[in-house]
Amino acid sequence: MPGPDDVAAADLTFRVVRTLVERGLTIAVAESLTGGGLTAELTRVPGASAVVLGAAVVYATELKHTLLGVDAELLEREGPVHPEVACALASGVRERLAVGGRPADLGLSTTGVAGPDPQGGRAVGTVYLGVASAAGVRSVELRLGGDRQSIRTQTVARAVHELAVELGLAGS
Repeated sequence: MPGPDDVAAADLTFRVVRTLVERGLTIAVAESLTGGGLTAELTRVPGASAVVLGAAVVYATELKHTLLGVDAELLEREGPVHPEVACALASGVRERLAVGGRPADLGLSTTGVAGPDPQGGRAVGTVYLGVASAAGVRSVELRLGGDRQSIRTQTVARAVHELAVELGLAGS
């Protein structure tokens, strides 16, 4: 049985997708720690096919570079869990999942450590979201608690919230 937080998140997802449709905006998603969960959340909304162009689940660090163009030196220097990597993922997916030569209007990315163990010197619960649009690129740092599934679920909810912020539907 969903709790109040689940219902609020679901309502926000519906509002976000409806707003994308109304504005004629498209989105592409790059996921690491969420493993497709963010795309599943967005595409469960009827009508999402009009706005969600696609997604890349780039769990392996090398794929962040080869598929989405994240700078190899950045990955070597900072590892995959870093704000610049989140930004590069969002920008890369926005550009590379272009349809008809037109990039997605928005790129959204997740990268982080869901656990159970730290990764690359980053503590469990360290997550970065990336948001890219024609207006620019930004990252959001999250410090989350809980078990692996909880961190992944919280990341999806926070990514939807950041998308709402980008669309002017929610405050930061």
